[in-house]
Amino acid sequence: MVAFARSDRMCIEELLGMGSGYVMDLSNREFSEVLRAEAGIDIDDPTYADRGGSKANRLRSFFDKSDAGAVAEVLRALWEHRELRSWTPGDIVEPRPAEVRERFMAVVARLERQAGRSDTEALGSFVEGATLEQLVEAINRDVAAGRHAASLDRLHTYCMKRFMHLLDEVGVPCTREEPLQSRVGKYVRWLREETGPSAMTLQILKNAMGILQQFNDIRNNRSFAHDNEVVDADEARLIFETVVAILRFVESRSPQSSTTG
Repeated sequence: MVAFARSDRMCIEELLGMGSGYVMDLSNREFSEVLRAEAGIDIDDPTYADRGGSKANRLRSFFDKSDAGAVAEVLRALWEHRELRSWTPGDIVEPRPAEVRERFMAVVARLERQAGRSDTEALGSFVEGATLEQLVEAINRDVAAGRHAASLDRLHTYCMKRFMHLLDEVGVPCTREEPLQSRVGKYVRWLREETGPSAMTLQILKNAMGILQQFNDIRNNRSFAHDNEVVDADEARLIFETVVAILRFVESRSPQSSTTG
């Protein structure tokens, strides 16, 4: 059974429109097909009817009977369909859809941590746009399934975009031709001058530049970006989680974070 925080349960119910017994605007057939196709769940099994036959009650029963990893996978699948259908509760216009998505995905990330899966909460959609959202979703799907090696080339693309955006935010010029470690180096210099991190933090960030330089090689020669022999599962997970740890710190020091937090 999932250990839901009350606020997380309320978030899910609200953003999936479960208050009236529905799950978004899915028909019974669509609801069953989505869970079967995307998560391998037979939600029509009688074991999920103990709280009632509505879609919302069957989903609640699934939450009650499943582990955190399975629930996270189902919630990701449902959110993907929410975005594909451009559905919102009560057909309202959500003024900040990126923030709504971030709120929902924070719940999913907490469930994935319960399940011992890699934390992807740092991989937010920092600008509006379908391309970035699709990139983040693809990374999340691979990591949720334990396919870290498959996510590495996309994670590299995400890092390139993220550091380009960060440099633009602080007014540091950067060209599309600059490699990842160059972008990171420029941002670390900006952090040193503007925020005065501790000597240890600076040393970690200097080491991060070397790590991300090697990440270029991994992306080009040991990932699915090309016809490569990919790194093994344990190594891929270590690389993924190390890069995300760097991103998490960088995100906490970004100008956008300081103005919204």
